[in-house]
Amino acid sequence: MTARNVTFRSPAAAALLLGLSLAALTALCVVQHVPMADTLVYRAEGTAVASGRDLYGFTVTEWQLPATYPPFAAILFVPTTWLPLGALKAVFLAGNVALLALLVRLSCTLVGLSARAPLLCAATAVALWLEPVFQTVLFGQINLALACLVLWDLTRRPGTLGKGFALGVAAGIKLTPAVFIAYYLLTGRVREGVTALASLAGTVAFGALVLPAATVDFFTRRVFETGRVGKAWIVDNQSLQGLVARVLHEAEPGAAWAVPAALVGVGGLWLAARVHARTPGSARAVLVTALTALLVSPISWSHHWVWCVPLLALLIAEGRRRLAAAVAALFTARTFWLLPHQGDLDLHLPWWQQPLASPYPLLGLALLVMLSTYLSTRTEVPPPRAEVDSPHGHRTPPRDGAARRVGRA
Repeated sequence: MTARNVTFRSPAAAALLLGLSLAALTALCVVQHVPMADTLVYRAEGTAVASGRDLYGFTVTEWQLPATYPPFAAILFVPTTWLPLGALKAVFLAGNVALLALLVRLSCTLVGLSARAPLLCAATAVALWLEPVFQTVLFGQINLALACLVLWDLTRRPGTLGKGFALGVAAGIKLTPAVFIAYYLLTGRVREGVTALASLAGTVAFGALVLPAATVDFFTRRVFETGRVGKAWIVDNQSLQGLVARVLHEAEPGAAWAVPAALVGVGGLWLAARVHARTPGSARAVLVTALTALLVSPISWSHHWVWCVPLLALLIAEGRRRLAAAVAALFTARTFWLLPHQGDLDLHLPWWQQPLASPYPLLGLALLVMLSTYLSTRTEVPPPRAEVDSPHGHRTPPRDGAARRVGRA
């Protein structure tokens, strides 16, 4: 086994591992009566579009969750109203497992690993229990779909017709992937960046055509209502703002997080551009961009960190097996769920519990520093051909955290 040729020798063992993992996950969903709260929100959004109701004037579930995505996303959710609720949950469960397998495959493509079927099955079986993936499946979220859209676009060959389109669609569904448009532009791939911008603009225009009032409402009002998404200080939020709020015991840290976030945002994109300039198509540059987006976003729920999958693939491809094992352990440990966090206890954690409350942003900051060492090195794992550019051209959720969140983006 080499850093660039990871294998799993027993297809039968890999299939058995995946089967056991899926059976355990399904049994857990049934026993715990997991409501898949976000799936219910998507269904309510689709119903609002189909019935002409106010898209941003309702809440659903016992946790009073509102719609938080752009109108374009709500239009895409209309088909969720065509199935009985039980069938819809089964579709989301199966779909997210399939998307996880696709994300594993795309991650391998990004870092140049060969993903044969046995390895794909084994990796998917294990990745299901990474906390961000696990939460995504149990909430019935769309994080895996968005990550797959972005990675598929990034791993297409340079100059391929429509490269950038899928990224723009992802940003049209949820705005945060737009940071990768900046990544395209800053790394000199103007054609791809402009295509992504045009695609994003197309989603906004389509939303305005179908839901003009909702589009105006979202982009002039709702998009600025961070509190609508949820409370930034609860342990669910693994962004830089969540870390700062809990450390300072301030529900609204203001400039105390805004200034560091701005520095991390500018520094992260600058670093991504420098890494790409040294090695075009570098997987490291892509991960720097993803980590930057997760850190500077006002709200990055723990399940948004599904980018831990390509991160682990990168570490394995570079032969950093011990670091990969440590990172996998961190994303499996669920330390912040074990802390007392009912009510506003998140804002009163002692200093020694702070690292346990914010493992993902601390890891993200540490990895940005570690990845920045690339600028002072001469070697890196060669990027896959798909992304090489010419130099010219505790209780299962929903739990108390869901009740304390107004919504989830």
